[in-house]
Amino acid sequence: MTTPYQHQPHAPQAPGPQLGTYTSPIAQRRPGFGDALASEWTKIRSVRSTIWTLGVLVVLMLGLGLLFAVLLRANGTGETNTPVLVFGAFGVLLGSICVITLGVLTISSEYGTGMIRTTLTACPSRGRILAAKSVVFFLLSFVIVTAGATLVAILQTSMVTFGPRPSAGDWLRATVGVGLYIAMLGLLSLAVGALIRHSAGAITIMIGVVLLPLVLAMFMFAASLSGLRDFLMSYSIPSQLIALYGDSLSTPGPSGWESLWIITGITAVALGGAFLSLNSRDV
Repeated sequence: MTTPYQHQPHAPQAPGPQLGTYTSPIAQRRPGFGDALASEWTKIRSVRSTIWTLGVLVVLMLGLGLLFAVLLRANGTGETNTPVLVFGAFGVLLGSICVITLGVLTISSEYGTGMIRTTLTACPSRGRILAAKSVVFFLLSFVIVTAGATLVAILQTSMVTFGPRPSAGDWLRATVGVGLYIAMLGLLSLAVGALIRHSAGAITIMIGVVLLPLVLAMFMFAASLSGLRDFLMSYSIPSQLIALYGDSLSTPGPSGWESLWIITGITAVALGGAFLSLNSRDV
């Protein structure tokens, strides 16, 4: 015996499309690394910090490069062994602060705003997110710095007619080499930003990495500290950058492409630490 309150069993439904159902015409697929790259490219080109930092970078590189070329052309004596291209290093060195800032903000700003939770919800693979951010940032900064360094080198060599003429190897290091070096320095900043997760703290650490060794070496007057002083002077970031231009602040130290290999090794270690940190720490 049944009561009105008891549920009656449902009758079997006829085969075929049912009312109230919808099938999307868009093919479903698992998102891959290309989708992560597209997402990170959309992020980095849509925020104002990218425009400001890269804009200031270009202004510093071109402005200081042209300024030195004008001063050398007006006051040069024609008797110098300094390579002409090395005078572009000053604008690149100051502009590297902009690349450092952008590298840190590429990941640390998401921790500051909480956007990192949305990012990891859309793509749970933290290694893929770090790799996508690294690739997009590295390519963007490399292209901008290389283009700026090439333009500065062309202008300086056309305006300054005295001094040793750069060889093909000098041109390659002063353009592509400098672009790779600064992009690697920015990638190191991105790794530090992933480890620190605080924009101001990570930027301060990176500025210290760039400037502190050279500043400390300049004030080590004791003879007992001569070895440490020479090491800091030779392997500081400014010295490594100038070595790419074929000159050096100190005789012992990296030369040619050695500076690029040094910064690449340090960046690889930092990125490895950032990967371990992302996978072991909560957001």
